[in-house]
Amino acid sequence: MTTTLAARNLWTPQGWRSDARLRIERDCIAELDSSGLAGAASPHRFVLPGMPNLHSHAFQRAMAGLAERKGRNDDNFWTWREAMYSFASRISPNDLRAIAAQLYVEMLKAGYTHVCEFHYLHHAPDGKPYADPCAMSLAIIEAAKETGIGLTLLPVLYMTGGFDGRALDERQRRFGMDAEMYLRLLERLRALESPMLRVGIALHSLRAVPEAAMKEVLASPLAREGAIHIHIAEQIGEVEECLAMRGARPVRWLFDHADIDARWCLVHATHLDESEIERIAKSGAVAGLCPTTEANLGDGFFPLERYLQAGGTFGIGSDSHISVSPVEELRWLEYGQRLVTRSRNVAAREPGASVGEILWKASLRGGTQVSGIAPFGIGARADLLVLDENSSLLAARNQNNVLDSFIFAGSTSLVRDVLVNDEWVVRDFRHRDEEGIAARYRACVEALAKCA
Repeated sequence: MTTTLAARNLWTPQGWRSDARLRIERDCIAELDSSGLAGAASPHRFVLPGMPNLHSHAFQRAMAGLAERKGRNDDNFWTWREAMYSFASRISPNDLRAIAAQLYVEMLKAGYTHVCEFHYLHHAPDGKPYADPCAMSLAIIEAAKETGIGLTLLPVLYMTGGFDGRALDERQRRFGMDAEMYLRLLERLRALESPMLRVGIALHSLRAVPEAAMKEVLASPLAREGAIHIHIAEQIGEVEECLAMRGARPVRWLFDHADIDARWCLVHATHLDESEIERIAKSGAVAGLCPTTEANLGDGFFPLERYLQAGGTFGIGSDSHISVSPVEELRWLEYGQRLVTRSRNVAAREPGASVGEILWKASLRGGTQVSGIAPFGIGARADLLVLDENSSLLAARNQNNVLDSFIFAGSTSLVRDVLVNDEWVVRDFRHRDEEGIAARYRACVEALAKCA
């Protein structure tokens, strides 16, 4: 089947195109023609590529807002983690599918068209594998199919409770597996890959994966292709413990013990020294930034200005889903830098450059790179956003300022329609299965609340 999408203004990573037509065949972009719109029916005013979400823990969406009461005086990431463990202990495969489907609808409506699911909720609450060890992974895959979002599933290797190699505690047991079990899971899931599903590797963190296990997994033939993601240097406590136990800061230790390249996503990487900034940038790896979660957990500020000066690549994710919006992630990324530097337009390096375009282009590049999908262009999957041309926020806007207005003006969603894999999954701000998915989610969350 061949379809055509017409746009008066189409943003591409190479810049704006006026009066453009996209010809789509077999769900991919086959031709991009800017010769004019004569005869085109109802061309859209503003169209741009959809954004990959490079870091997601789907189950955490259902607990968003439930950890906002003051705890101990040293309330921080580690106390939040206790609340997360308690919530995670109650989730079944059916619950996970219901929660993930609701989350993925929200992502699509916000402008995310692909998600990297960093998935470590593997086993039953008592830590024993389900009859089908893939049950929880399959729940994520089914949720993505149901909603129409592209998925990079990242099953997570999670083995120890700290840098000292201590065993997982009772609350962590449903996350755990050894390297052999992990590789078997990975092999089964790889057999399911399709244009809408990629399967990569995730190492939870240096504190949760011993060096020998990391080397075993990375030496496997299964690690020769696909993305590799890892949490790293998110918290000062993690940096200090790594220094004490391994004699090096986390990022430095990782680079000294693994071949880091453009397939790697270093999630958070908040606390870096100058040499670590340079090493990440030169390696081509992607810094996976999640500004709303990092703010919610009190992690700190990523050194964006210095990283961009070094030529570093980044992408964005919604992580714990305290917010589900690429606009808000990018806005917080820039605003955080403005607060730190007490200056404006930090992401732009040249006079007159558009901060909105720079942020969207950079995060689109990094997100596609570590999702394992083709970047926007001929042969890429047809994943596109149509902005609301009737919104007052876009009145009198043109190619010079529409992306800046999209990201920095107001809080009303401007994503009207969403095309994924040549299928309209969102039309006029509504997902195709929104009501049924929301009803199932509400029933799930209400049942989980009764079990608390």
